Amino acid sequence: MLEAELFGYNRGAFTGAFQSRLGRLQLAQGGTVLLDEVGDLPLSMQAKFLRFLQEGEVQRLGSPDTLRVDARVVAATNALLPRLIKEGRFREDLFYRLAVFPIEIDPLRQRRADIAPLSEHFLNLLCQEARVPTKTFSPQTARALEQYAWPGNVRELRQVIERAFILAEEQTELGVEHFSLGTGEPLSERNLTTAA
Repeated sequence: MLEAELFGYNRGAFTGAFQSRLGRLQLAQGGTVLLDEVGDLPLSMQAKFLRFLQEGEVQRLGSPDTLRVDARVVAATNALLPRLIKEGRFREDLFYRLAVFPIEIDPLRQRRADIAPLSEHFLNLLCQEARVPTKTFSPQTARALEQYAWPGNVRELRQVIERAFILAEEQTELGVEHFSLGTGEPLSERNLTTAA
């Protein structure tokens, strides 16, 4: 299914392929495609993806023809690709093809100054989506959010804020009582020191 999603398929290429479909790479023609968690690509897909990067060509499932595609690729992963290469789970040639301009981003626990603006951004988005007046964090909540280690990084932060937003219902200020961490523990001074 991943191959069909990336490269597309012709009608009848597999059971359930009732009509032809363009793949994500072809749809990105002239633009940019983001491939998230590239470290999780199966080896068989890595070879096909490498061919696309080198030749600029894709071949839809069920088609003998190759199509030219001009698209920029941005790949992201939280995996340590050099370790995966040593373990034989990631192609070294694909790694070097992708690592033209690597950007390493420290985990959120090492970028504490980013926690408050990200938290406010996520909360504002939720308010806009729900079409409710802007909500805020209590000062105690803001401190607690900045002190927690966030092992799940930005995704965990967003999920925790979304849960608190739902639990706060009509209240305009989100307090620590609205928050629980991914482990189910409440956000409190007691568990911040052990998590950090």
